[in-house]
Amino acid sequence: MMFEFSARSLEFQARVQAFMEAHIYPNEQRHFEEAERLGPWEVLPVVEELKPLAREAGLWNLFLPDPSLGAGLGNLEYAPVCELMGRSPLAPEVFNCSAPDTGNMEVLWRYGTPEQQTRWLTPLLAGEIRSCFAMTEPGVASSDATNIESSIVRDGDDYLINGHKWYTTGATDPRCRVAIFMGKTAPDDPDRHRQQSMILVPLDAPGVRVVRPLPVFGYYGVPDRASEVIFENVRVPAENMLLGEGRGFEIAQGRLGPGRMHHCMRLIGLAERCLEKMCRRSLSRVAFGKRISEQGVTMERIAEARILIEQARLLTLKAAWMMDTVGNKAARAEIAMIKVAAPNMAQQVIDWAIQAHGGGGTSNDFGLASAFATARLLRLADGPDEVHRNQIARLELRRYEQR
Repeated sequence: MMFEFSARSLEFQARVQAFMEAHIYPNEQRHFEEAERLGPWEVLPVVEELKPLAREAGLWNLFLPDPSLGAGLGNLEYAPVCELMGRSPLAPEVFNCSAPDTGNMEVLWRYGTPEQQTRWLTPLLAGEIRSCFAMTEPGVASSDATNIESSIVRDGDDYLINGHKWYTTGATDPRCRVAIFMGKTAPDDPDRHRQQSMILVPLDAPGVRVVRPLPVFGYYGVPDRASEVIFENVRVPAENMLLGEGRGFEIAQGRLGPGRMHHCMRLIGLAERCLEKMCRRSLSRVAFGKRISEQGVTMERIAEARILIEQARLLTLKAAWMMDTVGNKAARAEIAMIKVAAPNMAQQVIDWAIQAHGGGGTSNDFGLASAFATARLLRLADGPDEVHRNQIARLELRRYEQR
């Protein structure tokens, strides 16, 4: 395993770091205030002001490995760049590298027809529109995606779509134009993983209703624009089907592998930033006659935080390296492991940082409360810890069953 970054990756790291210092960090407070004041139904001016600067700087679509459309970086090359973006909740969207658009763009790039790509991928790559991913449902345990009850029924040259979705990230955004919708086209297929399909649904289609934004621990725009959406007798043309009927799980696996790595690297960047805040705060405050940084419990937590971050980073880089060298399927255990390790690590580090800040840490003056919400959210998004642990255990046991 070689984790030495390429010259191209190092160049992008330096350029992103410089942009972060010049434009992202100075605007973080404004970003949070706009998100709180304007809410999840509005476009945030600070984001729209900074996006052209990032594009002019050539820091755009860095996640996409196709050099004709993005930076052409592999997973291992992109990982440290993604970590830098994760240091601020403002950064990913400014670089057009934020979820769920990244995953949706990868789906369209990998599986979309030329017509689908022209209509949806091109404006997404240009940052002109946004998208959402409609999979999770309130009526069933969505940790088991085969439980999905939404229906996609062929009706002549169209499909008729019905479903109740929630935690559909981004649907309240006025720029959101399309949903990738997962539902059942063959509910009676004996293969439970061939029952589901994915289809493109314009958000302005009759029968689509964005019911409400869903707060994440009370936050309505940072870290997420989670939404509840109802699809009632929505009619879309048959050519909106992605890849073909019954291939929803196949698409999901292609989408989620890189997406999980992106989430984990962003969390590592967020944890690094919070550890930095913890250290600076503890060096500047005095309690019981000495600096907080000199208290034994603080030193213990700082040391443990450094160990946890390094462990999570190395495991995530290994997963990224394997994705590049042997493919996502062969790396599925490592992808599952990082999806458990990184959010739990970040949650713990951020908790210690909050503690070092005292009562102020529970406000968002230091960006720690929303950071904690982000880390806790990501123990559920893209599959909860329990599902990933089960997969890891099954893969481990399989090694011994075959002996």
